[in-house]
Amino acid sequence: MLKLSRTTSLLLAAAVVLPLAACAHKKTGLDTSYVARDVSTLYNAAKHSMDTGDYDQAAKLFDEVERQHPYSVWARRAQLMSAFNYYLAQKYTDSISSAQRFLTIHPGNVEAPYAQYLIAMSYYQQIDEVTRDQTTTQQASDAFGELIRRYPDSRYAADARLKMDLIKDHLAGKEMEIGRFYERSGQWLAASYRFRSVVDQYQTTTQTPEALERLVECYLALGVPEEAQKTAAVLGRNYPETSWYKQALNLLGRDRQLTQRRTASRK
Repeated sequence: MLKLSRTTSLLLAAAVVLPLAACAHKKTGLDTSYVARDVSTLYNAAKHSMDTGDYDQAAKLFDEVERQHPYSVWARRAQLMSAFNYYLAQKYTDSISSAQRFLTIHPGNVEAPYAQYLIAMSYYQQIDEVTRDQTTTQQASDAFGELIRRYPDSRYAADARLKMDLIKDHLAGKEMEIGRFYERSGQWLAASYRFRSVVDQYQTTTQTPEALERLVECYLALGVPEEAQKTAAVLGRNYPETSWYKQALNLLGRDRQLTQRRTASRK
């Protein structure tokens, strides 16, 4: 699962700027069953649960603020605080749901970028290793892309761009894993399609040098040395100091020697 150390601090910094209740905190054992309560009591109970680390309870109490007082200014605040606390409780589906509801009801609100960031981060925290299905990875990429598109000047845009780069590298890694599997199975054409997709779609990632070298291997195995030479030239022009380029040169050298021996044996 991908994580960056500044993520939590960024989320917390955004959360604390949301207006809180003016009433003093009261240590209370309020649960979330429906009992009519005034808005400040509910909100402060939720804030107290959050402060003591009971994020799941806090989220439910913030939901209760919205449910019991839907037309108050507290309802809008509670929606975001609910999404944030579900995120802290690692209940990412609930966090996404709360944040999306906020965006649906308050699309032009000043805190809309924060809601979109919570959605993206909730997907991001669920990204699994490259051997697993990458649907959530793509959802995280889409959510961060939406954040950058809609709120390019927000405080979250820079972090979104950084995470987009990490996500692209992760998706490229998945393509590489599949390509290597095809290559080990001798399915050279299928492997070349995967490696080519890395070069074409994820060319700025760390996977690109290996993808180019693997393409050289595939083209040689498919009997198209001209394509292998062109690919090696691209690899040398962009990544001349890498071991992948040296390996590609060695492969081309061995292929050239083998071709010369075959030509000589026919004479």
